[in-house]
Amino acid sequence: QVQLLESGGGTVQPGGSLNLSCVASGNYFRIGMMRWYRQAPGKERELVASITDGGVADVVDSVKGRFTISRVKFGDTIYLQMNALKPENTAVYYCNAVDSPNANRGNQFWGQGTQVTVSS
Repeated sequence: QVQLLESGGGTVQPGGSLNLSCVASGNYFRIGMMRWYRQAPGKERELVASITDGGVADVVDSVKGRFTISRVKFGDTIYLQMNALKPENTAVYYCNAVDSPNANRGNQFWGQGTQVTVSS
């Protein structure tokens, strides 16, 4: 079992920055892919960024150049550095992890989420 705990959310003005953290704990052999998702009110949960256990990172086009995902080397802690935040980035951000090198076959685990609000 994997427990995921997110932190770092809050309220910022447009153009501001936040750094989200996700720490994995529990009983497991290995976590492969870790991801950040977000869900805005009335919308489906959507992928924001992903990073493999080897450190290969990617972010969706809508946040390229502003958001960066990173991972502690040989660890299961990830971050999402968010710069130049916009009101449309307001959402609950969730951490996701897969307990397999194959993200399509492993078990999925979710954190409780952390609220990000961008408002003037």
